[in-house]
Amino acid sequence: MKAEETVDFNIKVCWHAIARMYNTQAAKNDITTSIGFVLLNIDREKGTPATKIAPLLGLEARSLTRILKSMEEKGLIYKVADAQDKRSVRIHLTDLGLEKREVSRITVKQFNQKVREVIPEKQLDVFFKVIGQINHLIEAKEVFAEEGKPAK
Repeated sequence: MKAEETVDFNIKVCWHAIARMYNTQAAKNDITTSIGFVLLNIDREKGTPATKIAPLLGLEARSLTRILKSMEEKGLIYKVADAQDKRSVRIHLTDLGLEKREVSRITVKQFNQKVREVIPEKQLDVFFKVIGQINHLIEAKEVFAEEGKPAK
Protein backbone atom coordinates (compact mmCIF):
# COMPACT_ATOMS: atom_id res chain seq x y z
CA MET A 1 0.00 0.00 0.00
CA LYS A 2 1.33 3.42 -0.97
CA ALA A 3 1.44 6.17 1.64
CA GLU A 4 -1.04 8.21 -0.43
CA GLU A 5 -3.57 5.39 0.01
CA THR A 6 -3.46 5.34 3.82
CA VAL A 7 -6.03 7.09 5.98
CA ASP A 8 -3.46 8.64 8.32
CA PHE A 9 -1.35 10.04 5.47
CA ASN A 10 -4.33 11.83 3.94
CA ILE A 11 -5.53 13.24 7.27
CA LYS A 12 -2.00 14.45 8.09
CA VAL A 13 -1.42 16.06 4.69
CA CYS A 14 -4.79 17.81 4.82
CA TRP A 15 -4.27 19.00 8.40
CA HIS A 16 -0.82 20.38 7.55
CA ALA A 17 -2.30 22.28 4.59
CA ILE A 18 -5.00 23.72 6.86
CA ALA A 19 -2.42 24.59 9.52
CA ARG A 20 -0.20 26.37 6.96
CA MET A 21 -3.21 28.32 5.69
CA TYR A 22 -4.25 29.31 9.23
CA ASN A 23 -0.65 30.14 10.22
CA THR A 24 -0.36 32.49 7.24
CA GLN A 25 -3.49 34.35 8.38
CA ALA A 26 -2.47 34.25 12.04
CA ALA A 27 1.00 35.66 11.29
CA LYS A 28 -0.64 38.69 9.65
CA ASN A 29 -2.24 39.36 13.05
CA ASP A 30 0.83 38.61 15.22
CA ILE A 31 -0.56 35.34 16.61
CA THR A 32 -0.23 31.63 15.82
CA THR A 33 -2.83 29.05 14.89
CA SER A 34 -2.51 27.53 18.37
CA ILE A 35 -3.13 30.90 19.99
CA GLY A 36 -6.13 31.44 17.72
CA PHE A 37 -7.66 28.11 18.74
CA VAL A 38 -7.09 28.86 22.44
CA LEU A 39 -8.69 32.30 22.04
CA LEU A 40 -11.76 30.69 20.45
CA ASN A 41 -12.14 28.35 23.43
CA ILE A 42 -12.09 30.98 26.17
CA ASP A 43 -15.51 32.17 27.33
CA ARG A 44 -15.71 35.87 26.53
CA GLU A 45 -17.67 36.81 29.68
CA LYS A 46 -16.83 34.30 32.40
CA GLY A 47 -13.38 33.19 31.30
CA THR A 48 -12.49 29.50 31.20
CA PRO A 49 -10.70 27.31 33.75
CA ALA A 50 -7.18 26.65 32.50
CA THR A 51 -7.67 22.91 33.09
CA LYS A 52 -10.60 22.81 30.64
CA ILE A 53 -8.75 24.32 27.67
CA ALA A 54 -6.16 21.59 26.95
CA PRO A 55 -8.70 18.75 26.59
CA LEU A 56 -10.89 20.91 24.32
CA LEU A 57 -7.98 21.31 21.92
CA GLY A 58 -6.37 17.89 22.32
CA LEU A 59 -3.25 19.47 23.83
CA GLU A 60 -0.93 18.24 26.54
CA ALA A 61 -0.97 20.43 29.66
CA ARG A 62 2.72 21.34 29.12
CA SER A 63 2.01 22.62 25.60
CA LEU A 64 -0.92 24.67 26.84
CA THR A 65 1.21 26.15 29.63
CA ARG A 66 3.72 27.43 27.04
CA ILE A 67 0.95 28.83 24.84
CA LEU A 68 -0.75 30.58 27.80
CA LYS A 69 2.58 32.09 28.90
CA SER A 70 3.11 33.45 25.38
CA MET A 71 -0.47 34.78 25.27
CA GLU A 72 -0.02 36.51 28.62
CA GLU A 73 3.24 38.09 27.41
CA LYS A 74 1.44 39.37 24.28
CA GLY A 75 -1.30 40.90 26.46
CA LEU A 76 -4.05 38.64 25.09
CA ILE A 77 -5.12 37.06 28.38
CA TYR A 78 -4.96 37.46 32.13
CA LYS A 79 -5.43 34.93 34.91
CA VAL A 80 -7.80 35.16 37.87
CA ALA A 81 -8.12 32.76 40.81
CA ASP A 82 -11.45 30.90 40.55
CA ALA A 83 -14.06 32.29 42.97
CA GLN A 84 -15.21 28.80 44.05
CA ASP A 85 -11.86 27.01 44.02
CA LYS A 86 -8.87 29.23 44.81
CA ARG A 87 -6.49 26.51 43.55
CA SER A 88 -8.01 26.78 40.08
CA VAL A 89 -7.23 29.59 37.65
CA ARG A 90 -9.63 31.07 35.10
CA ILE A 91 -8.27 32.49 31.88
CA HIS A 92 -9.87 35.76 30.72
CA LEU A 93 -9.43 37.71 27.50
CA THR A 94 -8.06 41.23 27.44
CA ASP A 95 -9.44 43.76 24.95
CA LEU A 96 -6.61 42.79 22.60
CA GLY A 97 -7.44 39.12 23.19
CA LEU A 98 -11.07 39.78 22.27
CA GLU A 99 -9.93 41.56 19.10
CA LYS A 100 -7.64 38.66 18.07
CA ARG A 101 -10.38 36.17 18.99
CA GLU A 102 -12.69 37.88 16.51
CA VAL A 103 -10.00 37.69 13.80
CA SER A 104 -9.64 33.96 14.55
CA ARG A 105 -13.41 33.45 14.47
CA ILE A 106 -13.73 35.16 11.11
CA THR A 107 -10.82 33.15 9.67
CA VAL A 108 -12.33 29.82 10.74
CA LYS A 109 -15.78 30.89 9.56
CA GLN A 110 -14.48 31.95 6.13
CA PHE A 111 -12.65 28.65 5.64
CA ASN A 112 -15.71 26.62 6.62
CA GLN A 113 -17.97 28.72 4.38
CA LYS A 114 -15.65 28.14 1.42
CA VAL A 115 -15.55 24.38 2.05
CA ARG A 116 -19.36 24.30 2.27
CA GLU A 117 -19.65 26.27 -0.99
CA VAL A 118 -17.48 23.75 -2.84
CA ILE A 119 -18.32 20.41 -1.20
CA PRO A 120 -21.93 19.20 -1.23
CA GLU A 121 -23.65 18.77 2.16
CA LYS A 122 -24.13 15.01 1.63
CA GLN A 123 -20.40 14.54 1.12
CA LEU A 124 -19.64 16.58 4.24
CA ASP A 125 -22.14 14.47 6.22
CA VAL A 126 -20.27 11.33 5.15
CA PHE A 127 -16.93 12.98 5.95
CA PHE A 128 -18.05 13.92 9.48
CA LYS A 129 -19.44 10.44 10.07
CA VAL A 130 -16.24 8.72 8.88
CA ILE A 131 -13.86 11.04 10.74
CA GLY A 132 -15.98 10.56 13.89
CA GLN A 133 -15.74 6.78 13.53
CA ILE A 134 -11.96 6.96 13.08
CA ASN A 135 -11.68 9.15 16.16
CA HIS A 136 -13.87 6.74 18.13
CA LEU A 137 -11.62 3.81 17.14
CA ILE A 138 -8.59 5.71 18.37
CA GLU A 139 -10.20 6.87 21.63
CA ALA A 140 -11.55 3.38 22.35
CA LYS A 141 -8.01 2.07 21.82
CA GLU A 142 -9.39 -0.50 19.38
CA VAL A 143 -6.60 0.02 16.86
CA PHE A 144 -3.90 -2.10 18.53
CA ALA A 145 -4.54 -5.24 20.56
CA GLU A 146 -1.13 -5.17 22.23
CA GLU A 147 1.71 -2.70 22.14
CA GLY A 148 2.74 -2.45 18.49
CA LYS A 149 0.53 -5.32 17.26
CA PRO A 150 -2.50 -4.74 15.02
CA ALA A 151 -5.92 -5.57 16.49
CA LYS A 152 -7.72 -8.50 14.88
